[in-house]
Amino acid sequence: MNSPRRSSVRSPIAWSWMLLAFLLFGCGGGGGGGLDPILGPPVLGVPPTVSATSPAASEPPVSGVAISSSVQATFSKRMSADSLTASSFTLACPAGASMSATVTYDAASSTATLTPTAALPPGTLCVATVTTAARDTTGLALAANFSWQFRTAGLPDTTRPTVIFTVPVPTATGVVTNTRITATFSEAMRAASLTADSFVVTGGSPASPIGGTVSYSASSRTATFTPTAATLPVNTVFTATVTTTATDAAGNALAGNTAVAPNAGNHVWTFTTGSTADAIPPTVLVVNPVAGATAVCRTQSINASFSEPMDPASIDTTTFRVTENGVAVSGAVSYDASNRIATFSPTAATGFSANVALSVTVASGAAGVRDLAGNPLAADQVWSFSTGTQACAPPIDLQSIAGFGAFGGGAGVTNQGINTVIGGNLGTTAACTLVTGLHDRFDIYTETPLNVGAVDGTIYCAPPAPGTVAKFDIATQARADAQASYNQLAALPAGSDPGAGQLGGLVLPPAVYTAAGGTFAITSGDLTLDALGDANATWVFQSSAAMTIGLPGIPRRVFLINGAKASNVFWQVGSAGRIEDGSTMVGTIIAPAGITISTAGQTVQTTLTGRAIGLTASVTMVNTTIVAP
Repeated sequence: MNSPRRSSVRSPIAWSWMLLAFLLFGCGGGGGGGLDPILGPPVLGVPPTVSATSPAASEPPVSGVAISSSVQATFSKRMSADSLTASSFTLACPAGASMSATVTYDAASSTATLTPTAALPPGTLCVATVTTAARDTTGLALAANFSWQFRTAGLPDTTRPTVIFTVPVPTATGVVTNTRITATFSEAMRAASLTADSFVVTGGSPASPIGGTVSYSASSRTATFTPTAATLPVNTVFTATVTTTATDAAGNALAGNTAVAPNAGNHVWTFTTGSTADAIPPTVLVVNPVAGATAVCRTQSINASFSEPMDPASIDTTTFRVTENGVAVSGAVSYDASNRIATFSPTAATGFSANVALSVTVASGAAGVRDLAGNPLAADQVWSFSTGTQACAPPIDLQSIAGFGAFGGGAGVTNQGINTVIGGNLGTTAACTLVTGLHDRFDIYTETPLNVGAVDGTIYCAPPAPGTVAKFDIATQARADAQASYNQLAALPAGSDPGAGQLGGLVLPPAVYTAAGGTFAITSGDLTLDALGDANATWVFQSSAAMTIGLPGIPRRVFLINGAKASNVFWQVGSAGRIEDGSTMVGTIIAPAGITISTAGQTVQTTLTGRAIGLTASVTMVNTTIVAP
């Protein structure tokens, strides 16, 4: 007996799905890209995720967050604005103590911003949560609540943000005509303050504004200007300007780079286009951990270094994915524009699972990562590694001293010269009368026509006026935190001394280095620190006595390559530190006997991208630029 035949008549629901598939994707056999003609594209039914946060979601939690900061969550998909409210996006400081706040949503960047109605409590571990009440525009909710922690600073943020990196770089020539223009900031910015009014590009003769839109990526602290036209005019000089209406998360206005008022004006740079557009796909140059690595510590971040500047908006948890046995691992993705490194950080407190194989994919194609000209990665970058059981070494927690560019122990801070600029706060537990040749936005500290130095943040010192008890208390806490950081650095297990105390001419990977003879010097050549593609690579230099950078008339430099960051370089100096005229130094220097930068009467600029922290003695400087990373 013949088996019954299945009816070829489809239900009305099936016909509806077929019609939808036809309208969306066409009926050609080769145009579906493997999509089911009835069920539609795989993206349908995929819940949204939190792809980036500010403050960043990391373990251990980010510290030093300004008490006036807002909190941001960027999503992998467009969200329903109605679903993002003070009930679905919450903040508790500390855990269990809910903060009153308002929540707004920016559809262009898929970013929700939570703005507390009052300042956050200082020195507190806060918990931000996006709940499953948050839905995308199709009604799909987050699969699970997403929570992360951060610790607030012990003092208010009065430091103005700066532009630390741009694409194109200043005075660049031969720039491709289809590039976007980006500006990366020193700290988290208010997305709403970055618009076509605060980020302006002009060009031509006479110069006129270029039409375009501005977006902001919280995960990379980068604003992107996208010209309306597909290409810019060829062989043309353009001027890009980020104005002081751009503010950080605490509401501080941008500190610019204009010659008339370098600590108050706009940030302005120029570039010149060439005659061609960019059609070359980017590539991944270096990955970390490397393919096949074993026993990787569980809280290790995953990094991919690119061949050219990338579009920050294209780098998130949908295009930089980590899976364990085919299941997505929860994490947050950030992008370091200056080093062209994307980083995936696990959000679990313990990091990745122990003794497991993990697969990493950087996606290609139209829905993958792309460069600033819009060119996608040509093929997926896929690699695997396995974890061990151990956690990574804990980071150095500077706590409140992280907000200071210079600190003069109990002996004060002295500037000589008219070209000194301190990024960050400046402090001492001494009376304010021992701070000389400096000013912040509020007060002047014994300046003369020949000794003028600008402090971008606030000067904290003891009475008499302009010192106050409150300022002295902040300075006292910063001094205690600096001592704790010094002790943490000194307690690390001793490392090697590859140059017998002489670091000049060396190229060093991340590690702890200990001066066998008690002193470190960079005098015979320059020092290069190579991160090997690890965005969290850390260097600690331990010296029981002195540290010297450069010689009289022979400045020396410290170079950072392959993702190395000044914020991850530390110098624990047992006595005093000295940076000679015109040298370029990197890292946080903590020295009980104080730090001397340059020589009186010198006009050449000396630069420290880091911090000069004296625990007991003073910090003295001449025509010095300090940028606290």
